[in-house]
Amino acid sequence: MASPAGPEIERLIRLLARLPGLGPRSARRAALALVKRRESLLSPLAEAMAEVSDRVRICSVCGNADTSDPCAICADSTRDASILVVVADVSDLWALERAGAVQARYHVLGGVLSALDGVRPEDLNLPNLRARVADDGVREVILALNATVDGQTTAHYITSLLADLPVRITRLAHGVPVGGELDYLDDGTLTAAIRQRGDV
Repeated sequence: MASPAGPEIERLIRLLARLPGLGPRSARRAALALVKRRESLLSPLAEAMAEVSDRVRICSVCGNADTSDPCAICADSTRDASILVVVADVSDLWALERAGAVQARYHVLGGVLSALDGVRPEDLNLPNLRARVADDGVREVILALNATVDGQTTAHYITSLLADLPVRITRLAHGVPVGGELDYLDDGTLTAAIRQRGDV
């Protein structure tokens, strides 16, 4: 059956469908919205994407995405260089920055170890992590990794990787979220919250 859209629009739909969270139907709706709003949305989006493609770099120090190398976070002298927050992806770094929870430096792994997906230690930014901890006066490494099997496997691997270095290794607390109701939480979250309870 012939496509109702031309090959250019079909290509746009296929590319949009490759983005996280967009399936074929969502990509088709997005493409149609872009085409309908060519002047107010499509053209500015195309310009912004071209600018990002030309200007954005991956920081050679931490792995963040920025227009400068080193990135603005690595170049910020007001941050505590003795604390290094390890995250799986740039999106995790951005989430922590949005929260304003810590004024430290970061290290982006570029993923997590995963036997199912074939992600091995050599596929991640691990050698650079060890070098940074050994050479940059880092006193604490915060493992800000997801509480998944792959995230925990990666945390365990990093702990072993850094075991011979004089550094404190901590991880994010797991448990009841702020504003969360116990009745709506899964068993794993409740168990973690009980095990990691603290004094009042």
